Amino acid sequence: MSLKQKIAKLLRMTPLTADDLRRRGAKVGEDVYIATRRIDLNHAFLLEIGNHVTISDARILTHDGSTKRALGLSRVGRVVIGDEVFIGADAILLPNVKIGSRVVIGAGAVVTRDIPDNSVAVGSPARVIMSYDEYIEKNRQAMETAPVYRTHYSEKTPEEIKQMQSDLMGGGIGYDR
Repeated sequence: MSLKQKIAKLLRMTPLTADDLRRRGAKVGEDVYIATRRIDLNHAFLLEIGNHVTISDARILTHDGSTKRALGLSRVGRVVIGDEVFIGADAILLPNVKIGSRVVIGAGAVVTRDIPDNSVAVGSPARVIMSYDEYIEKNRQAMETAPVYRTHYSEKTPEEIKQMQSDLMGGGIGYDR
């Protein structure tokens, strides 16, 4: 592999930053964590992200090329993400959707229409299954009996890793820092 190919591969793997999106015209709030490069940079000026947002390895599209060959033009639409939002891995946000504030979009969800404030949405197409408040309370209660690990994953000792593996061997969920 040539040096140029290695650099290109590394760039594809490096997540975008809020500043990368701002330079492309997106409106991006404070405390935004982005763990993906799969955001439509050619139409980033149609993207708005609020404060305290985490975007895991999801895809955000502000254009849809399905009409390009037949009509000569692509469909485009804004994507607006509110405050305090988590977007799970492999979720897809299509053009012309608004995600409210205090929302969780589950892993693999396909968001085809607006998601209201205080919601947890999952599936394809994404549908609201409970309120954000219910989701947080459900997990708060589960933490009372589930294993809780306080050491950040990057700092776990071999003993802590073995304990975690053992605790979760039979299935179930734990909570990690």
